[in-house]
Amino acid sequence: MDAFLPLRSRWPVGLMLPAIALFAGGLAAITRAEMLAAGEIRLASRQAVAGTLAALLTGFVVWPSYRRLWRFAYLGLAGVVVALVAVYFLPPVAGVHRWIRVGPIGVQPSEFAKVVYVVALARWLTYRENFRRLPGLVAPLLLTLVPVLLVLKEPDLGTAMVFPPLLFAMLFAAGARRRHLACISLVAVLLAPLLWSQMSREQRSRVTALFEQNAPEQRPADDGYQLHQAKQVAALGGAWGSWLSGTTVDDPGAYHLPAAATDFIFSMWGERFGLAGQTALIALFALIVAGCLRVATSTQEPFGRLLAVGVAALFAAQVLINTGMTVGLLPVTGLSLPLVSYGGSGLLAHALALGLVLNVGLRADFEVTGEPFRFARRRGRWN
Repeated sequence: MDAFLPLRSRWPVGLMLPAIALFAGGLAAITRAEMLAAGEIRLASRQAVAGTLAALLTGFVVWPSYRRLWRFAYLGLAGVVVALVAVYFLPPVAGVHRWIRVGPIGVQPSEFAKVVYVVALARWLTYRENFRRLPGLVAPLLLTLVPVLLVLKEPDLGTAMVFPPLLFAMLFAAGARRRHLACISLVAVLLAPLLWSQMSREQRSRVTALFEQNAPEQRPADDGYQLHQAKQVAALGGAWGSWLSGTTVDDPGAYHLPAAATDFIFSMWGERFGLAGQTALIALFALIVAGCLRVATSTQEPFGRLLAVGVAALFAAQVLINTGMTVGLLPVTGLSLPLVSYGGSGLLAHALALGLVLNVGLRADFEVTGEPFRFARRRGRWN
């Protein structure tokens, strides 16, 4: 009767409603980006179709018990690694190897890699205690290093930047010692020059663009131009956005923003809904992260708890990186905004992640005893 458990349980509406609101606002922002580009409303239509598929995927993921993922966690990670390798043997799209295309349908494996990585790491950390010692952290680091290096080679710096926060958040939730995490952070800082030497010229230019100064009347070029336009488009929305005020400027070039519907959707959200809308967007994401953590603290089963913490870290890291690059606090990395940016792969991946958290929240019927997490069976087997 476990399949019917969701029908008898209390659905976490506080987690679902913010996700729906973000998707709806994202559709409006994508439509606005196409309107300003004087093009057809095609991306918004595709995103609406992807949203329908995402809703079906969420329902599908919620139905069977999440504990069945236990046996497929490593197999899923291996499949994602194969897909990340396969993109290099396929023709590039816009000069990068990120997609696997079958006819008109394109799939971006790196989007799903983040979710599968959370599942695999949650399994690794659930019933082990060696990660409480510094040598025991080697295996989780290697588990992280493989997808990070493959994603960096695509190149996709933004997605690669998401994995370290996931690792640290899940290690902390599992009980890793703080001094060990501090040592790893120090080593990462010391290795930063090595990372810089391995970055491409384009990736370096995105970092240096943060520190370039231009005269007020001078419009920056190259990577600085995109950052300048992102700030300007967001500022054009004012306090309440063009949705309420209806005011626009006469210069169409002021609204020109590359990747407006994807990487810089936060700017388009600001133009459409203003500063108030951007504040509401951050609040909605905060509700999602808080909802995931609430599920993590309410469940008594360690695997599910780590899944919820990982998804919370996934949303928090992506929102901080995306909004940070939009306002000029972080380098432009090409990372989408979850549930808001255009892109079927990203939308489906984050719907999958939320579905896992909903699944955990509906099946909190296991106990935690001792240190570290220990499995106390009630039924004698996984469901």
